[in-house]
Amino acid sequence: MSVVQIILLLIVAGITGMGSVLDEAQTHRPLVACTLVGLILGDVTTGVILGGTLEMMALGWMNVGLAMAPDTAIASVISTILVITAHQGIGEGIAIAVPLAAAGQALTILVRTITVFFVHKADSYAAEGNYKGIERMHLLGLSMQALRVMVPTLIITLISADAVSNFLNHIPKVITGGLQIGGGIIVVVGYAMVINMMDVPYLKPFFYMGFLFAAFTNFNLVGFGGLGLCLAILYIQLKYNNKPQAPTATTTSNGTVAMYDDDLDDDLDA
Repeated sequence: MSVVQIILLLIVAGITGMGSVLDEAQTHRPLVACTLVGLILGDVTTGVILGGTLEMMALGWMNVGLAMAPDTAIASVISTILVITAHQGIGEGIAIAVPLAAAGQALTILVRTITVFFVHKADSYAAEGNYKGIERMHLLGLSMQALRVMVPTLIITLISADAVSNFLNHIPKVITGGLQIGGGIIVVVGYAMVINMMDVPYLKPFFYMGFLFAAFTNFNLVGFGGLGLCLAILYIQLKYNNKPQAPTATTTSNGTVAMYDDDLDDDLDA
């Protein structure tokens, strides 16, 4: 791994770490982070496939109140680096990402606890009217989130690919297999949580239709995307374009107001 690649990986790691608390650009999502890492390491295909797989696992991961979700940023970046540099499969990547997400969850709780100090310091600066001090506290807190992912990434990049490969190959199959099964269960649970939150009764037939097409046809994801787009356009047209128009008011020559119905006029012409 070259020095330029290490620098770029650290930049991506810092962006994903900050994205996990900003939530604006969604840079911490596995599909984005894994793809960027794969692009830097010259294997975009593996990055996209691993990112898409981890994305399905992380669909239901979110911070609710004081409950912290597993960390997708550190899991995505480090697992992609290990899979590509050590020439491992997607299954091994999932097995690596699950414990990394749990470790990142504990690490982000630690960092957020530390940033409480910056919050109180910002309050004191606010009482003094020191706007520059408030900005510094915000930047320091954000920098802590960036370093939370950058430091572990730097450690991984400094380890040789052979050492990583030997370590991963010596992990017992019962552990890697169990983590892969657990990752598959997490995918189902995460998807079920999202469906439960998006419970719209009149859209359920389309959801079930997708399962039927997946079970009894050979459609790929591109075909399903096109089919879903066509069904969405058809649904919108049927719902909004076929409603009866309201009668329009027109003023006659003698000053009276007459109501004119386009639909009724069309019926009479027919």
